[in-house]
Amino acid sequence: MDQTTFFGGHFLLALPGMADLRFDHSVIALCVHDSDGAMGIAVGEEMEGVSLHGLLDSFEIDGSAIPDRPVLRGGPVEPRRGFVLHSLDWSGQDMVQVGGQWGLSGSLDILKAIAQGRGPSRYLVALGYAGWGPGQLEREMTSDSWFLAPGNADLLFDVPTHRKWAASYAAAGVDASHLVRGAGSA
Repeated sequence: MDQTTFFGGHFLLALPGMADLRFDHSVIALCVHDSDGAMGIAVGEEMEGVSLHGLLDSFEIDGSAIPDRPVLRGGPVEPRRGFVLHSLDWSGQDMVQVGGQWGLSGSLDILKAIAQGRGPSRYLVALGYAGWGPGQLEREMTSDSWFLAPGNADLLFDVPTHRKWAASYAAAGVDASHLVRGAGSA
């Protein structure tokens, strides 16, 4: 009998031994995880030279009524595709509710709502995502790649991007400054 546990709504925190340098010090908000694979949005790196206003302008959406903010590098898969992680006080027809803590939307409707001041109260905008095929994430989680931490909307939305990795470890009771590369043996 298969007793696989799935972890949508959790954070994946890169361990210092992460072999894939694209994910070094990554914090991934794991949005979907089931027998078909997993999908998450990296929330620990801002894209240089890409802002919300610029993104809105590219879709001819007037964003002058809202503050500008950085756009995050959501992951290496489909790097031109946009996603919004957001509080649950807004929902659209294509929204995926993640662990009862945040929503994931990928339509222009949410960008229009944000620009008009009627969107979610808290949100992050990202381009691209991280994805895993069936069983791939489970295999990576048994190696020196990922630490699984409880998801937390306050960490997701309120902690500055450059502090999310250490803050997420701290919330899980781990001092990230004490982490070392590689595993030991006894």
